[in-house]
Amino acid sequence: MKRVKSNETSLEIKLRKRLWSEGIRYRKNNASLFAKPDISNKRKKIVIFIDSCFWHGCGEHLRIPKSNVSYWIHKIEKNKKRDHVVNLFYRKKGWKVLRIWEHQLKHHPEKTINTILKVFNLIKQQS
Repeated sequence: MKRVKSNETSLEIKLRKRLWSEGIRYRKNNASLFAKPDISNKRKKIVIFIDSCFWHGCGEHLRIPKSNVSYWIHKIEKNKKRDHVVNLFYRKKGWKVLRIWEHQLKHHPEKTINTILKVFNLIKQQS
């Protein structure tokens, strides 16, 4: 499990480079924000989390390891509950929360990036 990266994955880096090239300004892994979002913009009140299919329990791609099954089920369920709490925290404060699955970025990068850009543009128009 040590080999499963939690941040600075190649997918995250590609996404961030593309957003930056599109003029989207952000902070990465901002420790001053609750749950240290992967990408955030305080002024626009938007946080983006890029969720690994394994660690966040993707319904399509999660494969529980064959050893220590109860530990992994408990761990991933705990992660999913934490994600829910984080979403509620930001939404109650009026922030936009985007959760992007790892497989979305992997298999449909353009569609996923365009969705993120649309959200940023909507927020920009509302300001």
